[in-house]
Amino acid sequence: MKNPPNQTEGQKSRSAGALPALRLCRPGRSLCRLTGYGEEELQREERYAALVHPADRQSYASFVEGLRAGEGSYTADYRLVRKDGSTLWVRDTVAVGWLPDGTLQGEAVLTDITDLKEENRSLRFLRDAVPVGFLRCTCQKQPKITYMNQQMLELLRFPQVRAGELDYLELYRENIFLMIPMEERRRFALYLNRVHTAGEAIAGEMTLLRCDGSKAYVLGWVAKTVGEDGQEEFQGVCMDITQRRQAREAGETSRYLRVLSEVYDKIFEYNLGSATVKCLYGSDSPVFQRLENIPMQMESATEKWIGDTVVLEDRERVLAFFRVFFRGELEQPGGRPPQITYRARSTKGGVRFYTGIFLQMEERVSLYCCRCVPEDGEAELLRSENLSLRDSMQKLMLRFTDGAAAFRVAGGMVTPLYASDNVCGFFGFTREEWLPLMEKSTPIREFIAHSQASEQDFMELLRDGEAEFSYLDLGSGARRRIRAVCSQRAPGGAAPRYIMLYNVEEALPPEEGSALASIRTFGYFDVFVGGRPIAFRNKKSKELFALLVDRRGGYITSEEAIAFLWEDEETSPVTLARYRKVALRLKNLLEEYSIPEVMESVDGKRRIVPERVRCDLYDYLSGREEYAQLFKGSYLTNYSWGENTLAELQLARPGV
Repeated sequence: MKNPPNQTEGQKSRSAGALPALRLCRPGRSLCRLTGYGEEELQREERYAALVHPADRQSYASFVEGLRAGEGSYTADYRLVRKDGSTLWVRDTVAVGWLPDGTLQGEAVLTDITDLKEENRSLRFLRDAVPVGFLRCTCQKQPKITYMNQQMLELLRFPQVRAGELDYLELYRENIFLMIPMEERRRFALYLNRVHTAGEAIAGEMTLLRCDGSKAYVLGWVAKTVGEDGQEEFQGVCMDITQRRQAREAGETSRYLRVLSEVYDKIFEYNLGSATVKCLYGSDSPVFQRLENIPMQMESATEKWIGDTVVLEDRERVLAFFRVFFRGELEQPGGRPPQITYRARSTKGGVRFYTGIFLQMEERVSLYCCRCVPEDGEAELLRSENLSLRDSMQKLMLRFTDGAAAFRVAGGMVTPLYASDNVCGFFGFTREEWLPLMEKSTPIREFIAHSQASEQDFMELLRDGEAEFSYLDLGSGARRRIRAVCSQRAPGGAAPRYIMLYNVEEALPPEEGSALASIRTFGYFDVFVGGRPIAFRNKKSKELFALLVDRRGGYITSEEAIAFLWEDEETSPVTLARYRKVALRLKNLLEEYSIPEVMESVDGKRRIVPERVRCDLYDYLSGREEYAQLFKGSYLTNYSWGENTLAELQLARPGV
């Protein structure tokens, strides 16, 4: 309580223990607007108190009594019953001060918080009834958790607190960053800052660190809102996708291990976290095949393997190589994968050169891959592997799907073993077209006929062992560079050779910078946004969009469009109504994918906005040298009316 320097008699009596008189002043017009009553009906405090919801009257009476404590600001939330019988939530904020006569006067301000209460009620239902994790935290620089529902507690695996043990839940409450892995904390802090400053929710996948040290993968969103206490707070909802993520990664790992097994004789998984090693692939070795997928004690199993196989002169050097790895000092951040060459006894009994490489899979898990060097390549052992393969393998293993492929080449025939989607596109195939190729061998000339590399380029790759190509990734509309590494030719050239391809850099932004979508017209028609194809739910809407692309920015009328979309029907009220429905569906779909600006409509006429898209047709017609090989002889294969433009392209094609 703050008293003025000169106390009145009333204030002195208050100091002696008597409660002072209190006069409440409430806003007349706003109160009438909120409740529906007239000013004359709410002149006295008793009349106002009667409007308080019966369930809140006791707490309201305590609130009013507390106003007599002295000057200050007081707040309470409660419900009022309107004149029409409906209920609203209000926040009653009263500023109390002394009057000269020793009484207290409270100036009240009412705020309608019905919507806020309803929202919080919905969130309470969400966090308590729906099987997803929910948490709230403050908007401070180091946010503190104020609430976690049961699902979130179970997701983070908080142990039951026993006497004398650490309360992990309390630690997490004080610092939300404890639930984020170290390598993800900076990104998480940036996300929170964006949510706080922009006021927009952010959704996506996130990695969480459980109390037992394991990681959980979640899909959810974080938003900024106003909590029940009127303060800004972060609210997050997440769904546990750990099992789904692990299954997906296991599938990717399995597919890629199949490719590695075509290059390496043996593959071992070293887990520094559990100090175990297990053989994932043992080639034609009966001993290692019997041990496949059986975890063994890391150091003792490795030392026994080295002692039994590596020649005496190289044994200590190989042991030292692995001991440095066991201490976690072999792999340097951002450096090349560690590699070693040594001599060891082969399964056939002779002494051969071997080369091995460590490829990091996760923070504490690496693959050790080794293979016997071909006899004719022992003299040039480090020629390509030291410089090329170890670089490529690091990039491949760190990101399985960032552009990787492998092939077996023998006798002028090619058999694809594996490829990620963006590399399929480099060879001019869709995923559906690629899969059957993996079951058979195809002549080299036929296989590369649709690719963005010439037959000469491919033959030079087989001759030199390395090559690099530039191509347009139509999925993202960006220029990419792809690199290929080929295994060495065996004596006589009878044994198959293996080729691995990978993207050597991230995609560069589209050259024009303003493209919102990428369009493929050579072959089957497809549209991509952010590298992903648009899922057209209506065939005619997709055909209409293809028609606009074919017009290259020119307007098309309703009558012209109908003539193409329904070739056997004349323009009539029925076809016009049908066309308007197709056009509306296309418009809604473009809005759904956040690219409405790529289509323009004026007085019923429509056109594509070429400046807002990236299209292989437009690139090819630009005459620029880097796009000269885009057209391979097919155009809008989906639609018969595309034959007119196809004929123009074939006539204008160089050499035709």
